[in-house]
Amino acid sequence: MASLTRAGVLTNYIEVAQHLGLNPHTMLRRVGLNKALIEQPEQRIPTVAVVTLLEDSARESGCMTFGLRMAESRQLSDFGAISLLLMHQPTLRDAIRTTVQYRHLLNEALAIHVEEVDRKVIIREEVVTDSPMASRQAIELAIGVMYRLCGALLGTHWRPYSVNFTHEAPQDLQLHRRLFRCHLGFGAEFNGIVCTATELDEPNPLADPALARFAQHYLDSLASAQERSVALDVRKAVYLLLPMGRASIEQIAEALGMNVRTLQRRLQEHDETFSSLINSVRRELVMRYMENEHYSMSQIADLLGYSMPSSFTRWFAAQFGVAPARWRASQATRNRR
Repeated sequence: MASLTRAGVLTNYIEVAQHLGLNPHTMLRRVGLNKALIEQPEQRIPTVAVVTLLEDSARESGCMTFGLRMAESRQLSDFGAISLLLMHQPTLRDAIRTTVQYRHLLNEALAIHVEEVDRKVIIREEVVTDSPMASRQAIELAIGVMYRLCGALLGTHWRPYSVNFTHEAPQDLQLHRRLFRCHLGFGAEFNGIVCTATELDEPNPLADPALARFAQHYLDSLASAQERSVALDVRKAVYLLLPMGRASIEQIAEALGMNVRTLQRRLQEHDETFSSLINSVRRELVMRYMENEHYSMSQIADLLGYSMPSSFTRWFAAQFGVAPARWRASQATRNRR
């Protein structure tokens, strides 16, 4: 079952595309979408079409901040049905927990993990499609929207340490600096935001428990009516937990709220195995890491869950037919031509 996304993700696509000199209707038709879908924000559309649209639009306009331009004007109300519940959460921590819980109603490809270490909080985000594809614009859109959600709830109290991207920086950082107003990390080990635990626990003066209960009841009725893809859920969990060294089947099953045997059975029902899914994610992530010259082979091995670089080397050679050092050297030679 293909991953789906709310059409509301394209709320301001036409405005941004036209501003950059694109014909939005032509771009939409090229990926099988149309303007009418944008006017029906709760309609579900293929995630792969959205990711392709953003990448194509960035390339044809020459604007490598296309996704971030869309994020810049997004409002809390653009979240659709979930916005009422978010607006009335008692703290930002509760709002983010709610976003994680109901993220499949926003975007089935969106993976979010919140980790707290020494009173610092790391909000990791990934956009995980059914098959590997470039998703720089979708990642920047997702992180930009998360940043603005936090700002909408906290106001002047929202002052994160940093915003981080695994991809390299664009030539022009003006928009990133204007939107995020904090340290920017590119070529980082994860995509996401680092803030203080204190910020997450700031009270929301607008929270109304009665309205929150009403909104949650409504969202639960929507969630129960949807069939979830367990294979996609596993891929998203592996994307987030593998670089943290926590992508064993036991840990993934726990993260998905089931035991190992249940997870294995549900994957088998869809002709999938845990080992095949984790291997496919490794193949996708290794290209991201190998293309970043700042990562050493030992760092890449660690990020892919290998305790020994030699184990990583054997895996890479088996997958790609060449040792990783030789692959990277050949890529560097090709890029210089």
